[in-house]
Amino acid sequence: MSTYRISLGFTRLTDAPLNSFSANVGFKLAGNPGYTAPIVALPVLAAAQNAFAEAITAAAQGGKQLVAAKNAAREVLLGLLRQEAAYVQSIAGEDLALLLSSGFEAASTNRTQIQLPKPVVERVDNPMSTQLGLRLKPVPTAAAYEIRMSYVTGQWQAVGVFTQSRVVIPDLTPGTTYTLQARAIGGSTGYSDWSDPVSHMSL
Repeated sequence: MSTYRISLGFTRLTDAPLNSFSANVGFKLAGNPGYTAPIVALPVLAAAQNAFAEAITAAAQGGKQLVAAKNAAREVLLGLLRQEAAYVQSIAGEDLALLLSSGFEAASTNRTQIQLPKPVVERVDNPMSTQLGLRLKPVPTAAAYEIRMSYVTGQWQAVGVFTQSRVVIPDLTPGTTYTLQARAIGGSTGYSDWSDPVSHMSL
């Protein structure tokens, strides 16, 4: 029987994708009958993830102390995730489906890197005034999706990282046409190419 190993690729994620990855692990482990006694209690993991998320927001305002605090929170979270990964490995090392149900990924036994397919924007609509709704065709191997937008040619603004293929972007200016792109996060190469740009007016 094959033995599968947890991928530690999450340690190389940038801050926002790491935050989303950790939140997804906590969500997948909660109530999972395959993992009844996580080595890191889920409230402890959630608290570390929330502290990291808050530190990311604070550090965006600049300042060496805030950046240092964010980096320290990141290291705490990574340490807990490594412990949780070891726990998952000890239980699901020979069961790939159970391993993947934890939110962690299996290390590839194939040294060939496989590029994630770029997402396809299926639809953009106006769920409410000042909002745009973006619906992507799901990429099966993606852990999350990064969205960016532009309303001035050539100037892109990060929207965020989302674990679902349906995204609502709030606080837009009515009458302004926005151009949107998405890329998948995950797999052996980290990121896909950006999707084809799609433009839509905010109402």
